[in-house]
Formats: sequence, C-alpha cells, structure tokens
Amino acid sequence: MDLKGRTAVVTGSNSGIGLGIARVLAGAGARTVLNSYTDDEADHALAARIAEETGAEVRYVAADLSNGGEARRLIEEAGECHVLVNNAGIQHVAAIEDFPPGRWDAILAVNLSSAFHTAAVAVPMMRRAGWGRVVNVASAHGLTASPYKSAYVAAKHGIVGLSKVVALETAEEPITANAVCPGYVMTPLVEKQIPDTMEKYGMDRETAIREVLLQRQPSKAFATAEQIGQTVLFLCSDAASQITGTTISVDGGWTAL
Repeated sequence: MDLKGRTAVVTGSNSGIGLGIARVLAGAGARTVLNSYTDDEADHALAARIAEETGAEVRYVAADLSNGGEARRLIEEAGECHVLVNNAGIQHVAAIEDFPPGRWDAILAVNLSSAFHTAAVAVPMMRRAGWGRVVNVASAHGLTASPYKSAYVAAKHGIVGLSKVVALETAEEPITANAVCPGYVMTPLVEKQIPDTMEKYGMDRETAIREVLLQRQPSKAFATAEQIGQTVLFLCSDAASQITGTTISVDGGWTAL
C-alpha cells in the first residue's frame, strides 16, 4: 500500500499502539503527524528518527486532547488530513460508586469527544481531497464490558457508534470510517505491568501473562502494535474501499466468547 502524497494524523502516538500505527503509515510513505499532550525534545526527536527510518515526512504536534479546541487545532495545524487515526486514550479503574466524576469526564473527553472534534475538522478536508479514511482505535471493550471500567467501556462503545455515524454520512463518497478493536497489545505500558502481576499473584512470568493478563484472550498471546498498524494500513487500501461503518477485532478471539 502506497500512501505517498497522503497526510496521516495519529493521535496519542508518541508511544504504544499509536506509535506502532504511525511507524507503519510513515513506512507506507504517508506524511505523518505524531501527537501527544507533551511537547518535549524527545517527542520531536522521535518524529525525526521515524522520518530518517522511513524516508517520509514526519513531525510532532502537541495537543491536549482533553480540550476540544486543542483537538481541532491539531488537525488544522496538520494542514490537510487524508488518514485520521483517533488512538489517544486514558484509563481509570474503580467501582462505579467510587469512580471519581473528574476521571469520568477526562476519560470521555480524551477517549471519545476528541475523536468527534478531530473528525469534524478532518472530514471536510477529506471531501476536498476526494479521498479519506477515518480509523478509530476502539477496543474489545467497545464490543463487550468488564467490571470497574465504566468510563472506558462507555467511551469505547461510543467510539464504535461514532464510527458508524461518520460512515453513513460519507457513504456515497470515497471516504470510509471504521473502528479497530484490539484486545491486549504488547506495549511498554503492559510490559511494566508484568513484574507487578507476577509479584501480586506469586506467579512466574509466563503464568502471570497467560492466567492473569491474557485471561480473557483465548489465543493467550498479545497482539503487537505492528499488527494494529498493518490493520489500519489495510483499511487505507483500495481493497477496503467498501469496508465502512464496522469494527475489525484484533483480539485473539476475545469477543468470540
């Protein structure tokens, strides 16, 4: 898949899944905009490193996606947007009666509302360009639920619904909108959880991964950020031009249960 001449914006992409997606899109030739809420030298150095590795134009634009105006500014500063990947997300775990209202508001703002704001600016750009792809990174939790994750599950279900609405509003145009629903993905954040899980349950590494972290993932294997990126790249292809308004699960069978 050749994305030369296209511009891709990937939110929440200075680490983890978002970074994996950005690397794949840049590797396909897309002018790629990395994003997070920080604005450190390391963020801009990361963009420069990916540009050197791929030969694509890559830059970093800081934006606090808990703020709708900032989310819109991100797309405006990109100048154009052919591929929009809404990946930014935060998490908090608590019983509903103990869930801090401020954390609820923050999770809904970053995980759901930011995707509305970015799409509202990007879709007109796609129409002017005559081509576009909106890919919202949801989760297995966009299709099912777990206890103690009320805000996250609500936001990810909302992302799936938002994807369907955008798909219907662009159905007669060369623009698609879909949600990718990963299960557990091996990221630096997950890697850091493994020693704590081993200690908490008195398990070796392999057992802690299989029996605790991947308890609900039948494959008993993590997906990789590269695999999520390749799924996004497929959705950018001509082969996927009639795939719109749906979800693609990359969850090792989680939602088959």
